Amino acid sequence: MGLEEKLPSGVLLTTVEKVAGYARKGSLWPATFGLACCAIEMMAVGGPRYDLARFGMEVFRASPRQADLMIVAGRVSQKMAPVLRQIYDQMANPKWVLAMGACASSGGMFNNYAIVQGVDHVVPVDVYLPGCPPRPEMLIDAILAIHDQIQDMKMGTNRKAEIRELEAAALVATPTIEMKGLLA
Repeated sequence: MGLEEKLPSGVLLTTVEKVAGYARKGSLWPATFGLACCAIEMMAVGGPRYDLARFGMEVFRASPRQADLMIVAGRVSQKMAPVLRQIYDQMANPKWVLAMGACASSGGMFNNYAIVQGVDHVVPVDVYLPGCPPRPEMLIDAILAIHDQIQDMKMGTNRKAEIRELEAAALVATPTIEMKGLLA
């Protein structure tokens, strides 16, 4: 005997945040930043076999001003890092970043001076996608994980409070360099 049973049919109860989250997650426009072999798998997702259009993402944007999801596919060199940051800064808020592949996530097998050891040194990353190269199905799963984040995202003063809480938690967290092994 809840409130839903007393309302006439056709009445929907929700919040503005949930409606906005639903609309946002269904209209993600990705910016292409394909740097290596992972970009081939990213291109395959846009094709008819995997049909990214069913998630409202059929067009990869070449302009950062039209995109709100950056998929960094492949290794990022030290020379490319400032360009990556500039494109990220040109994207409109809110924006999300997906690090696709082992090279974008952690530098991969390229442990040298020329490759950035993880794109999170350049831009904040929302979802990491492992693999060398990751399959298109894995990319779709990572995009759906971003959809879940977007659906639950707060707005207005609630968002500002959430950001303050996350920043406070990040300041208290143990630095990665001080962690000992996997069970620390």
